[in-house]
Amino acid sequence: MTPPTPSAAAPLEVTDETVEKSITSPAPKATESRSPGQLAWRRFKRDRTGFTSACIVIFFFVIAITAPLIAKLYGKNPYTQYGQDAPIGTLLNDAGFPIKPNGGIDGDFWFGVEPSMGRAVFTFLLYGIRTSLMIATVTTILVTVIGVVVGITAGYLGGRTDYFVSRVIDIVLSFPSTLFFIAFTPVVYGLFYAADEEIPAWARGVCLIVLLTAFGWASIARLLRGQVLALREREFVEAAKVTGASPARIIFKELLPNLWTPILIQSTLALPAFVTAEAGLAFLGVGIQDPTPDWGVMIQRGAQFYTDDITFMIFPGVSMIIFVLAFNLLGDSVRDALDPKSKR
Repeated sequence: MTPPTPSAAAPLEVTDETVEKSITSPAPKATESRSPGQLAWRRFKRDRTGFTSACIVIFFFVIAITAPLIAKLYGKNPYTQYGQDAPIGTLLNDAGFPIKPNGGIDGDFWFGVEPSMGRAVFTFLLYGIRTSLMIATVTTILVTVIGVVVGITAGYLGGRTDYFVSRVIDIVLSFPSTLFFIAFTPVVYGLFYAADEEIPAWARGVCLIVLLTAFGWASIARLLRGQVLALREREFVEAAKVTGASPARIIFKELLPNLWTPILIQSTLALPAFVTAEAGLAFLGVGIQDPTPDWGVMIQRGAQFYTDDITFMIFPGVSMIIFVLAFNLLGDSVRDALDPKSKR
């Protein structure tokens, strides 16, 4: 007798309950992919220190941009000497110091009155922030652009070009920049203005930007040169060369996208350095000078009266410390967000 052959597997029984479950059950979620920029933004938002620092920095830039509007609403400009124009004994005493306590702070003068001159400290500080941030921001942009162009060119071309550019970078970095500014700023002014001629504020600002840029691009150029030297030997660059891509396409399509992180980090760290450098030069008398509002000018003026009235020096000093500290912390947070491996 022939044994029975195994029958095929019985089909699954389809019931109304099975159909209902297949209709109502949610479809499996696809894996959500995020770009490196989105991941960096998520990491940055979770960093409370960095996010708070960013808000503070944005606040200062908003103040700088809207300084004329705020001064108009406030009703006082940074140049009028209210203490000199007011009747004697109203704002300043015979010695030139504010009569009211705490530097003359009241409802009309929120940050008080400047000793001797009698200018409104609040509006003078607003315009001082505007001047310092404008010079530092323009300088940072120029330094970044020049440093990127020089660094990528030297690293990609290599050979004699790299050797020559590297020696120029070494020479620039070897200069004592502060002493050079003090010594050569009057020389630059003398090329365009006579000794007895008044130098306009815009010319002093342009001179500062040129000098700070001339000595500020070398560090970022050296960094990017090293990065490009490492990247140009990678497989994706060699593949682009094999396909016949032009040098410009290789730089913009292959190299530059891999350099945005160090570029952005160096820029965020350079701007507060230029703010302090500009203020220091103004304090030494070779940068922006009174009566042009400036952070360094306010600190220089405050240093003359701090033993009798420290209020005038507190506001520019504290505001500069807050801005520089916030921007440095922001730079560290940006670095950690873009490169999590660098976080300690």
